Amino acid sequence: MPVRASLLRMTRHLLVAALAALSAATFASPVLAQEPLKLGLVAAMSGQSAKSGEAIVRGLSIAIDEINATGGVLGRKIQLVVRDDESNPAKGVVAARELVQRERVAALFGGLDTPVSIAIVPFANQSKVPFMGVWAAGTPITRNGATENYVFRVSAVDTLVDQALVAYAIKKYAAKKPGMILINNAWGESNEAGLKTALAEKNMPFAGIEKFQDADVDVVPQLTRLKDAGADVLFMVANVAPSSQVVKSLDRMGWNVPIVSHWGPAGGRFSELAGPSSQRVHFIQTFSFSGKLSPKAETVLAALKKKYPEIKTLADVTPAVGIANAYDAMHLTALAIAKAGSTDGPKIRRAFYAIDKYEGLIKTYSTPFTPENHDALSADDYLFTYFKEGEILPLTN
Repeated sequence: MPVRASLLRMTRHLLVAALAALSAATFASPVLAQEPLKLGLVAAMSGQSAKSGEAIVRGLSIAIDEINATGGVLGRKIQLVVRDDESNPAKGVVAARELVQRERVAALFGGLDTPVSIAIVPFANQSKVPFMGVWAAGTPITRNGATENYVFRVSAVDTLVDQALVAYAIKKYAAKKPGMILINNAWGESNEAGLKTALAEKNMPFAGIEKFQDADVDVVPQLTRLKDAGADVLFMVANVAPSSQVVKSLDRMGWNVPIVSHWGPAGGRFSELAGPSSQRVHFIQTFSFSGKLSPKAETVLAALKKKYPEIKTLADVTPAVGIANAYDAMHLTALAIAKAGSTDGPKIRRAFYAIDKYEGLIKTYSTPFTPENHDALSADDYLFTYFKEGEILPLTN
């Protein structure tokens, strides 16, 4: 009897343990299915470009809200994890590593600065984690020479922007001998190469190339050299604060030369920092919420105003490119993950090539990515704009 009773007790314990394990397994799957699908953003969230970083977060967040409202991706809600790179390449790489290795993000989104993005590219390719650019325009970011390239972009590309800048300067100002005033970093170098090529294609000379630093508060010497060399238009490549110093230096000189700029001035408080002369800077963009909007743009704008009550006027959604590029990039990334049926990096990479069509905010994308082209936007997707009372308005040429 004691042996039989002992066996019965053991049997009961085993049955209880088996039922407990079965119950845990039954309930574990839904719990695991509800774990968020993490996506990371490395961008400048502080300093002179904080407004641009904020715009990127807003564009990504509106897209995430839409995706999550329809069930998320792979049955999981998307969660955005943001890290501030402070416009510092070394900090950007550290942030990217943390997002991939600690947070286990399925994909990275890259932010403002070309030097930061270029620093992250080798890590993304080595880690086999898709890296989607939504602002930085440096040509080598996507055209990085990797055999297996994990870097994609929904943004401007310097080599194409430079062609557009030259064409605009000729059409708008009948430029004959433009000069270049470029920030002294990898972004400036990318555009120096692109502008030289674009000018050579037009058989146009240039008055000179001058470089300056982010912290420079007076660029009169560089501008004086360009003026003395006969520059009739200036091509400017720099972000908000240094661009404003160029404009203020021109004011001090009394030189009313036309300025045709990359989109750096759009990234923050340019009109406030540069003063009234900011209006004469014509700069490139990929999107504007001003003017007649598409139904999708109306929907996104309404969602922005609802989610961010501080948005009262169109001036409050500046810079629109940060919002629009990020919004479309998030939807394209979600489509790739869904097509991959997995969060495995190589599978997502291949799935980007399988996207055939997406009705986006900037445009309708048709096969946006191929193994030969990782940039979803082309020169046909650019427009020229200017600041008026804090709002970025399209130019009619």
